[in-house]
Amino acid sequence: MIIPAIDLIDGAVVRLYQGDYNQKTQYTLDPVEVVHSYADQGAEWLHIVDLTGAKDTDKRQLKLIRAMVDTKRMQFQSGGGIREEREVAQLLESGVSRVVIGSLAVKQTELVKSWVKQYGPEHIVLALDINIDDNGNKFIATHGWQENSGVSLEQILEAFAEVDAKHVLCTDISRDGTLKGSNVELYTEVSKQFPNVSWQASGGIGGLDDIRDLRPTGVGGVILGRALLEGKFTVEEAIACWQNG
Repeated sequence: MIIPAIDLIDGAVVRLYQGDYNQKTQYTLDPVEVVHSYADQGAEWLHIVDLTGAKDTDKRQLKLIRAMVDTKRMQFQSGGGIREEREVAQLLESGVSRVVIGSLAVKQTELVKSWVKQYGPEHIVLALDINIDDNGNKFIATHGWQENSGVSLEQILEAFAEVDAKHVLCTDISRDGTLKGSNVELYTEVSKQFPNVSWQASGGIGGLDDIRDLRPTGVGGVILGRALLEGKFTVEEAIACWQNG
């Protein structure tokens, strides 16, 4: 399905280029109004990235996220620098359906596996951001893409298969925010290799053709961020393209 994404800093809708806080675009949009707009166009899920909470977990934008959830217009998945179990519980208590966990899944794999067991695979999304080297190795980047973990995508997926982890949001960092197209080969490969995972493709989508190209790959969802905010196409058009080609 089509999953619009919204990044939030101090209550404002923003977009970072390649995850860099110093390359920020701020939009004059009210986050709750964005929920209504996307829902009116047929979106069933929204992906929320709390960038304020990612920098300081004590400043997580729970009140705003709760206001978005309370519209009851769609379902939500949310994350941004999740470090402790209390943050997972807080988001789920706020009404978020899925909590998105990134770097910690690599740095403290056993801990995050325990959360998947405790809260259920349906309520956890692993956000795995990867750099692909010249040999085709897919290494996961952590800490806002500042560090290469040295851990491969395959290693992490095999570890989390032990707890039946279901949802994986995979971003090819080199494509993120570029609007230059998605890494179709990557998603085709991983969907075949790990068919029990519901893959969410993220990064690089700039036009409807890019969505169309992902249809045969086997991914379960397509994350759309910058392209929607910049009016490259609408949510309604994206959904129609995903469903009908």
